[in-house]
Amino acid sequence: MGGPKTLDDVEPFLLNLFADRELLRLPFQDVLGRFIAKRRSPKVRALYDAIGGGSPILHWSNTQGQGLIERLDALSPETAPHKFYVSFRYVAPFSDDAVLAMKADGITRAVALSMYPQYSCTTTGSSLNELWRALDRHGLRDAFQWSLIDRWPTHPGFVRSVAQQVREGLKQYAPSERDNVLLMFSAHSLPLSVIERGDAYPQEVGATVERVMEVLGARNPHMLTYQSEVGPVRWLGPSTETMIRRLASDKRKNVLVVPVAFTSDHIETLSEVDIEYGELAHELGLHGFKRAPSLNDSPMFLDALADLVHTHMQSGQAHHTRYREKCPGCRNPSCRTMPTAVVEPALVRAVA
Repeated sequence: MGGPKTLDDVEPFLLNLFADRELLRLPFQDVLGRFIAKRRSPKVRALYDAIGGGSPILHWSNTQGQGLIERLDALSPETAPHKFYVSFRYVAPFSDDAVLAMKADGITRAVALSMYPQYSCTTTGSSLNELWRALDRHGLRDAFQWSLIDRWPTHPGFVRSVAQQVREGLKQYAPSERDNVLLMFSAHSLPLSVIERGDAYPQEVGATVERVMEVLGARNPHMLTYQSEVGPVRWLGPSTETMIRRLASDKRKNVLVVPVAFTSDHIETLSEVDIEYGELAHELGLHGFKRAPSLNDSPMFLDALADLVHTHMQSGQAHHTRYREKCPGCRNPSCRTMPTAVVEPALVRAVA
């Protein structure tokens, strides 16, 4: 989705977010979405101000992209040099910026890599739909041969990377306490209306959590919760905030939050978890409330990204087998479409 680079970018970011009917469906969305965005803007500005005045997500996206292509050049010299382009949903650089830059650079072959490990039509699906619309807006639908990586919830390198961050997080506790720390895997929530039409997100997030626990080989209690609910709709639970309150009432001492659907730090980790939930936990007496570090520029994670793309290129597949499967309740005619696809690995020249 991206994030506001400055405080002045906050309101335009929110306006774009609440106008997106592929993410949220609100009654009288043009009016109500604008009202919610403008009403929330001062509060959200204050949140970004508290974490440095803007989101670090562009920095981390560029860092991850650079780390990916450096490793990919080494893994696949026959298709090097590779390039990367960042495409955000609600803030620049937009999909339009990415495809125009690709055209200017003479790119003809591209891999659309979703940085959401778990697929949802509201996140990866919405972003891909917007990418394809950007091609149409600029007459570039046939300018590139595409394949896409739309989900990777159980990729071994990704799972090992998350497990490694959990181990790092557990080092914040005394050795005698580590086996009893509750691991709270927290993912961004989704409106229940999305889940009820058949979205794959909950099962894919759950699959990530179970694989991570297998790799850890730990006996730690663990649970999966959801955060970041906004707007007047019902959201997927259990809520991270609600679970913090219940754990505190049960006199739980140590809880380690593990960001499981985020691949870098941004407002959901730096503000919502670290500040908002951290202060709540402290007030409730849950003083062993901590967070595992985000993946950010973890070398293990960058290795995983490079392996993910390299394996994809070698496979010759245009997309995951499930990409063409619409949710049973889907009524979006543009969902799961794709422009000119390629299945010839030898043609790969760029990662977009």
